Amino acid sequence: MLAPMSPDLSIADDSPRPHESEVGLLAELRAGDDAAFEHLVRRYGPQLMVVVRRYLPEEHDAQDALQDTFLSAFNAIDRFQGDASLATWLHRIAVNAALMKLRTRRRRPEKSIDDLLPQFVDDGHRAEPRAEWTATPDQLLADRETRDLVRRAIDQLPDGYRTILLLRDIDERSTEETAELLGLSAANVKTRLHRARQALRELLDRRLGEASR
Repeated sequence: MLAPMSPDLSIADDSPRPHESEVGLLAELRAGDDAAFEHLVRRYGPQLMVVVRRYLPEEHDAQDALQDTFLSAFNAIDRFQGDASLATWLHRIAVNAALMKLRTRRRRPEKSIDDLLPQFVDDGHRAEPRAEWTATPDQLLADRETRDLVRRAIDQLPDGYRTILLLRDIDERSTEETAELLGLSAANVKTRLHRARQALRELLDRRLGEASR
């Protein structure tokens, strides 16, 4: 089973309260200051685009979700209680916006994940031996090129599996919260997460095994 991804793949801010620099910005936002809203977009837009692109690889979908994120934030700013940092609050809104966008695409048949999973022969052994990685996971995740490879591999997963992997292993949501967000049972989330991790490991094996030869 893959361990949760490196924190480098996430922009969520675990700070329990808004930073002091955010207090003035929040006051201006609540007062309806247009310049403050523009500053919010400039300051957090690039980070939030990274978030929505994980869930929505298509550029136009990501752009739509980012716009929805800021619209939702603008409309809800008066209800922001400051229980978390502004970055954390915006991050959660961005994830929800991306999930809403995904729901509008659910009418399309989902691609099967079977071709990405390891194959086994009748005696239960793998059809192909698992590739040996010459570097440790920590070394792999410390390398920018490898982090990019992990992101590209995640992008290859079908929507339903990629979303669960991102929610559980990147955003560190609980099984129960993930199930509620996606309208699935906890058992379904666990099964899909297991298969998504298997497929991700298989994709990385193919690339990293080739690189090590």
